[in-house]
Amino acid sequence: MDSEEGTQKRPVLLVTTLASFLMSFMGSSVNIALPSIGREFGMSALTLSWVATAFLLTSSIFQVPFGRIADIKGRKLVLLVGTFLHVLSSLTAALSFSGEMLIASRALQGIAASMTYGTGLAILVSVFPLQERGKALGINVTAVYTGLSTGPFLGGILTQYLKWRSIFWLTAPLWFLIFLLAWRKLRGQWAEAKGERFDFVGAFIYSVTLVAIIYGLSRLPSREGIFSLCTGLAGLWILVRYETAHESPLFDIRLFKENRVFAFSNLAALINYSATFAVGFLLSLYLQYIKGLTPEKAGLVLLCQPLTQAAFSSFTGKLSDRVEPQIVASIGMGVTVLGLFSLIFLTPETPLAFVIVSLVVLGFGFALFSSPNTNAVMSSVDKRSYAVASATVGTMRQIGMMFSMGMVMILFSVLMGRVQITPPYYPAFLKCLKIAFAISSLLCLGGVFASLARGKLR
Repeated sequence: MDSEEGTQKRPVLLVTTLASFLMSFMGSSVNIALPSIGREFGMSALTLSWVATAFLLTSSIFQVPFGRIADIKGRKLVLLVGTFLHVLSSLTAALSFSGEMLIASRALQGIAASMTYGTGLAILVSVFPLQERGKALGINVTAVYTGLSTGPFLGGILTQYLKWRSIFWLTAPLWFLIFLLAWRKLRGQWAEAKGERFDFVGAFIYSVTLVAIIYGLSRLPSREGIFSLCTGLAGLWILVRYETAHESPLFDIRLFKENRVFAFSNLAALINYSATFAVGFLLSLYLQYIKGLTPEKAGLVLLCQPLTQAAFSSFTGKLSDRVEPQIVASIGMGVTVLGLFSLIFLTPETPLAFVIVSLVVLGFGFALFSSPNTNAVMSSVDKRSYAVASATVGTMRQIGMMFSMGMVMILFSVLMGRVQITPPYYPAFLKCLKIAFAISSLLCLGGVFASLARGKLR
């Protein structure tokens, strides 16, 4: 690391930490405002779901293409454009006069997020040497979980007292502050792949493939969902064949074929999110329907998990600088298995203390896994691929989220049908709950072996 990069450590850490916090805060605070948004615009449940889905879809589609552009044209440039788009999309969301305009604004926010998250992470890794990287990533992950923790609480207060638009009015100037900080404090462009060509055909195949996979997962178990998922898998085969033969590919398939640490670290991330993302959704329903808690009290119980993750992520990141990420992340996956397994035994009589302890165990397991696993991914590639690597692990996270929800929807469809969760259906719901946590436990157990199989980083 040269002296120029060394002087950039604090400014880069500040910019990326603020951006990570604000992105996660926006996502979690907007979700809590959805009922108010639906009432104002008279949106159906299906249309309202697109306020969240539009963001997820565009952020997934564009992460890897913009990661590649950042590696070629400069990561600071892409980061600046992304933060400016965050300002613009927050303003258009706040000024929305229809549900359609809000959904379009959220789609634009997804594009902005695809430009800022992976690129910011790549710059962070570029300026911190290997022996300090885990600590920096731990701070970054702590910011993410702090945003997830405070979002529902502060978003709820803003929505209740100042209406839902206040969330966007608040975040717009904060994004502009980050834009100014990045513009004035970050020196250099970090374009290690400068001069290489951008693969437009590969980007098109990749985007269509990812849309088909994500849409298919969201529509399971319908025939439409199965067809879309099969189409996406076929597109994935075409993408691999095309990218392998391309001179300057969008995504270097050799990273998966020849880089064991990179391949198995991304597989571990995919498995981890597939096993854990639906936990909050399922427990929210359990606490409100089965235990009879108010949304406010249920939210406070669910806060235990992200708060635990935020409390320990900085520590586990530093730990992965001294201990092999393979070991730390694998232990984290094992602890997560214990947390998921305990939730199989939930009944109407289960004490809230049991749920809270299970969530704390899950949060600690995820803290042990997340920062060290990201450290392993980013430290396993050379500088020219940092942005693509960070975008890849981000895409694995979002596909895992969709797979997790798809699994739950299949269970609901098969065991309950398309019905509201009313007292006559509580036994069927609990059966879905137990099966979902059993499948997630087994899935996460397999993830322990995937994590161990990556081999040593150092």
